[in-house]
Amino acid sequence: MVGKNRGLSCVKPLKYAIAVHDHGTEYLCSIEVTCESASVMAATLANGGFCPITGERVLSPEAVRNTLSLMHSCGMYDFSGQFAFHVGLPAKSGVAGGILLVVPNVMGVMCWSPPLDKLGNSVRGIQFCTDLVSLCNFHNYDNLRHFAKKLDPRREGGDQRVKSVINLLFAAYTGDVSALRRWGNTPMDEAVHFGHHDVVTILQDYHTQSSPPQTPQTPETAQNNLDGLL
Repeated sequence: MVGKNRGLSCVKPLKYAIAVHDHGTEYLCSIEVTCESASVMAATLANGGFCPITGERVLSPEAVRNTLSLMHSCGMYDFSGQFAFHVGLPAKSGVAGGILLVVPNVMGVMCWSPPLDKLGNSVRGIQFCTDLVSLCNFHNYDNLRHFAKKLDPRREGGDQRVKSVINLLFAAYTGDVSALRRWGNTPMDEAVHFGHHDVVTILQDYHTQSSPPQTPQTPETAQNNLDGLL
């Protein structure tokens, strides 16, 4: 526990750290933070060691990995195993009622609610973390592709639509008629449906340029075409 607390408190300069020397060993007891400053610490860990406020690298990738590993394995005191099972995210609690939670590559969160459970963790803080992973697929072992019951803020709402449009263009490029039929609408149909008049004009111009010129149909040309077919 001593080594863990010492490593986690080094995220920012220890202006308020208390050092006690005992037989040549240094113990760091506490550090004074606010929810705002602690959330920046959490976000820095989530951001691979880069401070999201200044853009400055303050931690090496190895330090971030090691810190998150410690938080995941023993950051919640004797509740660490259950927290890892139910929440599946690295976190660090304190007896002052705070829980510092990291969602790697997404965000950092600092909860503060002083009422503690018998293990020394914030009751409401743990409830918040549990509710968060029940709503969003942030648990370390949630499937990122096939977990449709949870929200994924990492995905933009139009991702699937964009992929479909790319597949349509690729099908047109490769001449995949069956894929085009599965789509149903042509690019012109889509542009008209969504009111993209400039796109309609461009597609019409492309069609005019790529289509062969139409020659007037006369009885003589019709007879010649018929003779050619026979």
